[in-house]
Amino acid sequence: MTQYSALLPERLSRLEELAYNLWFSWNEEALELFRAINPVKWETVYHSPVRMLQETSPEDWSRLSADDAFMDLYERAVSAWDAYTGRKAWFHETYPQHEGRHIAYFSAEFGFHESLPIYSGGLGVLAGDHCKSASDLGIPLVAVGLLYKRGYFNQKIDHQGAQISEQVTYDFGKLAIRPAIRNDEEVHVYVELPGRAVRLKVWEVRVGTVPVYLLDADVDGNSYDDRSLTAQLYGGNQDTRIQQEIILGMGGIMALRALELYPYVYHINEGHAAFLSLERIREHIRGGLPFSAALEMVRASTIFTTHTPVPAGHDAFPVGMFEHYLGELLYSLSADRQAIIELGLDRSKNVFNMTYLAMNTATMRNGVSELHGAVSREMFKGFHGNLNASEIPIGHVTNGVHLRTWMAREWKELLDSCLRSDWRVNQSALEQWKALEKVPPETLWDIRRRLKERLIVYAKTNVEEQRRRNGQPADGGAAFLRPDVLTIGFARRFATYKRATLIFRDLERLDRLVNHPERPVQFIFAGKAHPADIPGQKLLREIYQLSQTERFRGKIVLLENYDMNMARYLVQGVDVWLNNPKRPHEASGTSGEKAALNGVLNFSVLDGWWQEGYDGENGWSIDADNRADEETQEKENLESLYSVLEEKIVPLYYNQEEQAAVPVQWIKRMVHSIETLAPQYNTDRMVQDYTNLYYTRIMARALHFSADNYAAATRMADYKRFIRTKWWAVKIVGVEDAYPVVSFAESLSKRLMKTVGVIVHLGEIWYKDVAVEALYWEEQADGAWLPVVVPFSLFGEAVSPGTYKFEGRLPAHLRHGPHFQLRVRPISPDFAHDFEMNEVTIL
Repeated sequence: MTQYSALLPERLSRLEELAYNLWFSWNEEALELFRAINPVKWETVYHSPVRMLQETSPEDWSRLSADDAFMDLYERAVSAWDAYTGRKAWFHETYPQHEGRHIAYFSAEFGFHESLPIYSGGLGVLAGDHCKSASDLGIPLVAVGLLYKRGYFNQKIDHQGAQISEQVTYDFGKLAIRPAIRNDEEVHVYVELPGRAVRLKVWEVRVGTVPVYLLDADVDGNSYDDRSLTAQLYGGNQDTRIQQEIILGMGGIMALRALELYPYVYHINEGHAAFLSLERIREHIRGGLPFSAALEMVRASTIFTTHTPVPAGHDAFPVGMFEHYLGELLYSLSADRQAIIELGLDRSKNVFNMTYLAMNTATMRNGVSELHGAVSREMFKGFHGNLNASEIPIGHVTNGVHLRTWMAREWKELLDSCLRSDWRVNQSALEQWKALEKVPPETLWDIRRRLKERLIVYAKTNVEEQRRRNGQPADGGAAFLRPDVLTIGFARRFATYKRATLIFRDLERLDRLVNHPERPVQFIFAGKAHPADIPGQKLLREIYQLSQTERFRGKIVLLENYDMNMARYLVQGVDVWLNNPKRPHEASGTSGEKAALNGVLNFSVLDGWWQEGYDGENGWSIDADNRADEETQEKENLESLYSVLEEKIVPLYYNQEEQAAVPVQWIKRMVHSIETLAPQYNTDRMVQDYTNLYYTRIMARALHFSADNYAAATRMADYKRFIRTKWWAVKIVGVEDAYPVVSFAESLSKRLMKTVGVIVHLGEIWYKDVAVEALYWEEQADGAWLPVVVPFSLFGEAVSPGTYKFEGRLPAHLRHGPHFQLRVRPISPDFAHDFEMNEVTIL
């Protein structure tokens, strides 16, 4: 018997199944069903189906089960759920050979829905969207995280604009989570921390077909301090943080094993979860592998995604702290103690760096946009030895957002009428989106108008509640946001690099914008600053205080307690989405992608995803000379921000062509934005990229490395050990470089080539275990310089024992030293990429 089976009429017995699966949050039929139970209560329980079940009386259930209209909604929702779970999805059709081979996705936070508040911002919402698309695509993903009893925090803003961080405690019995069950028993695991074992309860969240397992230390048998370890997301000091990360990574692996899950792929989503690799190494050692082979097995089956473009954002702990909290593991693997420490050791700072641990234990690594991939390669250049930054093995998968979650229902219904019937599951089919150009502009503008009106009602309610609580008189709405005014939104975490107050640097110019008699502009701001981030809180206070001045009141509005529910109103309702971080400090930025799905035009610095998404016609850019110093860039960004607003955005919005009731040119740009961005910047495309580029490759490597009693893992470990101990002898001892006898111009025009020889001493290393290459740079038409790698071949017999000559063909004008570089690197058919080892000798 289930929890509600005695309460619900037989005709509604599957409501519980729908309520406890977050699939409801992106399915219109399910949302409409739960709202219809009691529309007023649906708002008061903050869109929680579980609480709707709990707080609806048996009499109301009897009444609803006899209501034909309600039963029609129920049948449609259940039918949609059955069709969803019974379909043959993309992964099943594309990779039938990998059916049932699980991918474990570890993240410190997950943002699925406002009714399950265990997230703080972009990283968590991205992780939630990742799981939703994995379910939509049929990918065999299992996710692991922590269950925070106090979540992040609720934000209130007082009468002076100070942020009040209100702590809350959640009753898990009212959330869409249940204890994980195995063999009819709740699942618990124990993680060793200094002097004690901490007991962890495992909870399960269902996200479509994806199970998410969350670890909770607030259980009987733990001390008060230990019960608090999973209390709050990003709370406490470094001691709390390292213990949380041990619970997430090591405890997460233990939880999967307790559930009898043995994934083929392990995805570390940011460095917080990297301790999972240490637990997996210990597993393999206990299974009989030596440390080096265990490490290779873990590396072969792991992918690491970094989200942080600044060094200070990567978690690092004093080595002594690491040794203290990981003492039990280091003791159990005492023979390999130093090798384990080396996996995360940043010698320059004498700290244990979680990103270093992740990179050392994951063959595949990626950033979250094209620009962020380049920034990450540059940032970790020192970690990779003698490599050029462009060749460092960190790729990128540009983030997206879950279209079905973030696109307004009105837009989805319109697209149902004009795109292909399967557009929701084939979002990336570009040509189908062109059909939007045939929709009457009045129809498109009507959707924008309705969504903006909905936002303004929501914003007015939010501000009135602030004023009521702060003892301020209601303003009566006379001087408040208007639906006929160009509305610009700015909502995100209030970190200083995001420069929330950039537009306030010139108040006179801002005054002219918002108070223009014919073409006014209004701004809506929202976002939380971390409770410990005093500068971020100062930005919030500055915006609030300006919003209360006479000339800006009701035209600049600061909303409190930004969350997923508010985000939907904002990204669907504003006209322009403003984003002005310090470039390149934003790794990707997904809020603008959510806005783009809804016909909202982006106005952003060319950072993160906008660097590659902007085409000159689907929004606007905030420009600066990126080679200039920070102060100059700041000034140029500010001037660009104002000039584009004044000269392009505002005139276009208010330019209603003769005899046109709507701004036709604005709508054309809006349509172009949707048709170029929606099919590309969604998590279906993103998760397919992860699957095609990484997950399936890793599955194949994991199978290969574990076959025949881990023969490939052992062979790789032995090979790397040999190379590392013998590489000291590798030297380039001579170069035979014939200077060109023709001019530089003639060499290029006639594509003249020359043969270059290089003498390499390899010592005991076999010549077939190395690649000898030349590297030079070639200027492209756009002025960029791209590396060109030329492989050299063995020429004749060995010159002497351990010494060989290699030859290659290069453009005749190039000279060794000023124009090209020679290098030797180890190679292996089992390498995942060319630079799996950092040993590279350069001349």
